[in-house]
Formats: sequence, C-alpha cells, structure tokens
Amino acid sequence: MTKGKVWLVGAGPGDIGLFTLKGMEVLKKAEVVVYDSLVGQGVLSQIPSSARLIHVGKRANHHTMVQEKINEVLLQEAEKGLRVVRLKGGDPFLFGRGGEELELLKEHEIPYEIVPGVTSPIAVPAYNGIPVTHRDFCSSLHIITGHKRAGKEYDIDFKALVQTKGTLVFLMGVSALEDICKGLLEGGIEPDMPAAILQKGTTAGQKRIVATVSTLPEEVKRQGIETPAIIVVGKVCSLAEEFAWYEKLPLSGWKVLVTRPRTLISETAEKLREKGAEVLELPSIVTEPLKDQKKLHRAMEQMNQYNWIVFTSPTGVDVFFEQMAESKKDVRCLGNMKIAVIGEGTRKKLRQRGIFADFMPTVYDGDFLGKELGEKLSGNEKILIPRAEKGNENLVRLLEEAGAVVDDIPTYKTQYEKSMLIDEKQEFEAGNVDCVVFTSASTVKGFVEATPGLDYTEIKAACIGKQTKAAADSFGMKTYMAKKATIDSLIALVEEMKRSGEVWN
Repeated sequence: MTKGKVWLVGAGPGDIGLFTLKGMEVLKKAEVVVYDSLVGQGVLSQIPSSARLIHVGKRANHHTMVQEKINEVLLQEAEKGLRVVRLKGGDPFLFGRGGEELELLKEHEIPYEIVPGVTSPIAVPAYNGIPVTHRDFCSSLHIITGHKRAGKEYDIDFKALVQTKGTLVFLMGVSALEDICKGLLEGGIEPDMPAAILQKGTTAGQKRIVATVSTLPEEVKRQGIETPAIIVVGKVCSLAEEFAWYEKLPLSGWKVLVTRPRTLISETAEKLREKGAEVLELPSIVTEPLKDQKKLHRAMEQMNQYNWIVFTSPTGVDVFFEQMAESKKDVRCLGNMKIAVIGEGTRKKLRQRGIFADFMPTVYDGDFLGKELGEKLSGNEKILIPRAEKGNENLVRLLEEAGAVVDDIPTYKTQYEKSMLIDEKQEFEAGNVDCVVFTSASTVKGFVEATPGLDYTEIKAACIGKQTKAAADSFGMKTYMAKKATIDSLIALVEEMKRSGEVWN
C-alpha cells in the first residue's frame, strides 16, 4: 500500500484572515484532520465535509489525548495511505510540540510537510497596537512558555531575561501571572515597567489590560481576564493606546453568524470581516442537482420557443449551464431570448459565463421579480424558470397574471445540514454570538434545522429582504431588515445594530 503523508499545519491565532493560503490549500485536500482546541472556529468551518475528524483536545491542564497517543494516531492514519492534516493553533513549531510529532513519522519513513502558522506572540500584540520591537525601546524579542508543572518551581532565569532589555512574551502563563511578575521583580526589572495581558487576541473576545509589572496581577483580579491570553512585558506596551486600531473598526467586538450554502464563498462574510467582525461562517444548506433532468432537457430542445429565461439563484445558473452541456448545447441555443435575474449574486454568476442580464428587479425577491417583470410583458410571452424544487409560488402566479405562459422546472433541491464541529445552539446560549445574518429564507430554515430547541426569541436576525424577514419572524426572532436588498445595505444594517441596539423594522 502507498504510504500516506502528514502535514503539520499552523492555524494561526484565531482570525481566519491570518490562516495562510498554503494552510487553506492543504486543508481543502485533507482526508483526515487531527485538530486541537486552540484552532479558531473560522478555520474549523473550512474543514471539508468529506474529511474524517479526530479531536485531540490540548488546552492547558486538560488534554483529551496525551502527546504520545497523538503521535501514534498520525502514524497510523498515514500508514493507511491517507492525506493527514495535523491542525494546530498558532504555529506547529512554537510550543506546539511539532518536533515530537515528527520523530515517529521520521522513524517510520512517513513523508511530511510543515506549514507554518502566524504566531500569537507577534499577531496578538499587533492587534492590540503593541509592536513587539521598536527601535526606541528594545532590540530583541523573547518568547517564553509561562506554563508551570503543578508543585514545581519555574525553570526560568528571570534575571537573564531582565538583562536582555528586550520585549518578553509569555504564553500559557495566565494562571501563573503573579509568579511571573514576582520572578521578574526579583530578577531586577523596574517595578514600573509597562506590562499587558491580552485576551483572545484577533477575535471578538479581544480584551487588553495594560499596567506595570508590579500592578498587573492586581488589575487582572479587578478587571477579570479569560483564557487564552498572553502576557507582554516591555516598554513597547506603553504604545498600546496610541497605536490601537482593531477596536476602532465599526464591528470589532461583535461575533456574527453567517449562514450560507456550502458551495458558495460568502461575500457577506468577507465584508463583515473588513468591518472588524469575527464571522462564524457555517454551511446551513446544501444544494444538489436533481437526478432526473428530463423536463429541463425537453425544454432545451425547444429553446427558440421561449421569450424569457428567469434565474432565481446563482445555483440555478450553475445547474442550468451544466445541464446545457450535458445536452450538447452551448450559449447559441439561447438565441434572442431575454434573461432576468433575481439579484446581484445571480447576475454576477451569469456574467462569469459571459452573459449580461436584461432585467433585475429593484428589490431582490421573488415577489418584486414577478411584479416588475410582469409589467414589462406585452402578454402571451413564454417564460422558462429553472430553479429550486420548492420556489416562491408568487413568482409564477404574478407572471401568469401578466399573461405569460410559464414553464416552472425544478432543477435542484435544497437540503439542510448541521456543522460537524461547532455547536451553533451552544454558541448562542453561551452569549458568544451577537447576531445572525440571513441572505435568504432558505438559510433561515437551515439555521433552525441546525439548532433544535434554541429559544429563537432571543436571536437578533439581520435579514436581506421581506421574504427572509418573514421566515425569521415565523420563528419569533428579533428581526431587522436592510433598507435595500443588497449585501452592502445588509452590512450597514449590522453596523447600525451594533451602534444603537435599535433599528428600523
């Protein structure tokens, strides 16, 4: 049997935007993913549904699986001839025990690659406005594990660290903060040396406490801190307030859930992240072409009889052109037919195939599409609508009332799925998510399917349009609707929700 291969992949500090391009490329091809608890949810949501998952825990003082067993798992999976990704928070070679995991692989001649990750000792201070080096303050950076075995003294030469006059970053040291500060003071550091503790950096839970080595433990007791967090000591900490930038973004501190079809890259999520939100982007619906496409193929044999073709989703466009190829036809069969689309996403998908839409409604939903397209008809036009198995019934009714003959042909079906790794219900019940963004009624239904038993009256839902809002209303959610049925207007709505807590309905 051909030997498999192992990739040790650093997932970065939390923000999915800091996950490397190579890491994403490798992850998408994984057959087995061995992951730990410090991997950010954004990265976890990108694991392919086809991959087998092995959770190995790995948080301070709580390991689901001991390191020796993890090493054996990697070996066993690779010996089956599989592509194995060992997904680790941060960087695999910085206190990640990556070297230990390689030893057994090397011994058994298993091929491997290392994909470095953006590491928290540099990224988290940067997200808090702290440059770990600065020519005016220091000329070195030292990264130290703050983890201490129970009942044992630190094996750290604090005096030597102090004498470097460099920036000191302690990882995994929150529970031993007092001991670390005491060790530094006994090592000769100035009591008023700036020091900071940085909680959950690069995520919506980011929090910063800046004090001095002598006062930081007391400030942490007073203000509270959660793990994971890192400790930074050095004059550069004094720059935090001056250089802070992340919290100035309009949606920083907010965690937003975006539901989407698994096959679609979310423009919504991308724009929310640009505004500073931590986005939990989870698949809620899966679209699948119907096996029986005979009805569509019959329509394609007489395309010259249609005056209009109406696309109601990007998926509808993809399925139609895939089936057109199956029928050995190309765009020439569309002839002089005009094309209508329901909104920007569908229009964009059509343009990718070199075709410009002739009509798009002022509001992107089925009712407006039917009403406004109906007003353009002279009567007796024949219209083809290749779309989802269960579509908006009003669309067909409105077009028929305008005198059109409509062939409403189902070409794909929508199924709902739940995340393999992230418990959406628990995230809401723990108060970790500030709002959920819905871009269609089907994503509302997908969200509900994935969260049985959740109290929906506590959910703040930002909705792109009337049909989407109506679907969320039917479950008792606190709904807010964008002024226009566009992604930009939806993002503006979320910003307004964060600013005021009260928005238009």
